[in-house]
Amino acid sequence: MLPVDTVPIDTGTAEVIPDLDHSRRVTLQVNGVPSSYLDLGDPGFLAFEYMQQMDAVVAACTTGPLRALHLGAGGCTLARCWDAARPGSRQLAVDIDARLVTLVRQWFDLPRSPRLRLRADEAGRSLTAAYPGSYDVVVRDVFAGAETPKQLITQEAASAAANALSPGGLYLVNCADRPPLAHVRRELATLALAFGPGAAAEQRLALIAEPGILKGRRYGNLVLAATCPSPAGQEADIPDLAGPALARRLRALPVPAQILTGEDLARFIGTAKPY
Repeated sequence: MLPVDTVPIDTGTAEVIPDLDHSRRVTLQVNGVPSSYLDLGDPGFLAFEYMQQMDAVVAACTTGPLRALHLGAGGCTLARCWDAARPGSRQLAVDIDARLVTLVRQWFDLPRSPRLRLRADEAGRSLTAAYPGSYDVVVRDVFAGAETPKQLITQEAASAAANALSPGGLYLVNCADRPPLAHVRRELATLALAFGPGAAAEQRLALIAEPGILKGRRYGNLVLAATCPSPAGQEADIPDLAGPALARRLRALPVPAQILTGEDLARFIGTAKPY
């Protein structure tokens, strides 16, 4: 049963707010900030634009069951979606708030283990503890207030994500920024180092957002995507982040999104210094 009042959790408070226009849809708020939006009758429904963009990358660049690590569990909206779309997937969602992890299992119809495991842990610790090459997708969607904890935006954290991914694996980052987008430029410069020489030139690094955000007109969420190269002497299918299939999916979203890769991305990053 869903709570009707605010509920105390380890890091503050949580609240489940019904959507008055849709009887089966709710917003999970953590400390007064919208964390997740779920359609309790349709796990494939994604309301947040950045999640739609991440889902478009996964749909265009991967096939079959996923091994996914979600840093920042919340209501597990993306994990529910991918579990429904990709039967046989095995996912782990990590959240620092142990009480919240327990509550979302009670409140929402989440896939059971081993399809979806929930873990109460600090995201950076879970990332560095991941067995090398154990995931196809790693999602970073962690915020303390309006900012990502500093330990998760470093080159060390990005390298740990790359280490946790299989060849061709995807690292998807939810980055919130405001004009002139200095933070996202530095995050991209950091990923360019962590994911190996030529990540930008080889179009294994991309930036995705609504055009108004990319042009620096307003605050918003941007998605960073990076793919792991093949180890020396080995072959692997590397997702084509610059391919027409992904660009079409992004243009077809309810709010069309733009993707920057290659030379366009290099110009966007400019002289930004990595973290």
